[in-house]
Amino acid sequence: MLSIKRTTSDNPDFEKLVVQLDAYLAVLDGEDHAFYSQFNKSSLLKNALIVYENEIPIAIGAYKEYDAETAEMKRMFTLPKHRGKGIASKVLTELESWAKEENYKTALLETGHLQKDAIYLYQKLGYKIIENFGQYQGVDNSICMKKII
Repeated sequence: MLSIKRTTSDNPDFEKLVVQLDAYLAVLDGEDHAFYSQFNKSSLLKNALIVYENEIPIAIGAYKEYDAETAEMKRMFTLPKHRGKGIASKVLTELESWAKEENYKTALLETGHLQKDAIYLYQKLGYKIIENFGQYQGVDNSICMKKII
């Protein structure tokens, strides 16, 4: 049975999956990993989700304020053996709902150009590719996306 918990990024279960996410991204990003990781070592994320299957954490996601009307989706990750089951869609949909409850109008995100499954997921859920924003401007390996929520 799946359950979703709203929490913060200092939750031990969230932190445990972040370690696995960072290891996955270190392989995927290669020599670019140091650049990207500096933006993911942010201070406490007060809007974080954990998906549990039978009380075992299997997926995470979070968002932070980009500006007064925009939430930036961060730290999306599902354990490899649980991928392809729609869990990431549930995480992102729940993050969007939470952001709407907090009066955000738009969601932004960044992903790597090699993360084809992630790009497909985001597009399937209504995100459109935009010019790179913020620290990702001029970064060829980044793909930035936006959705009105």
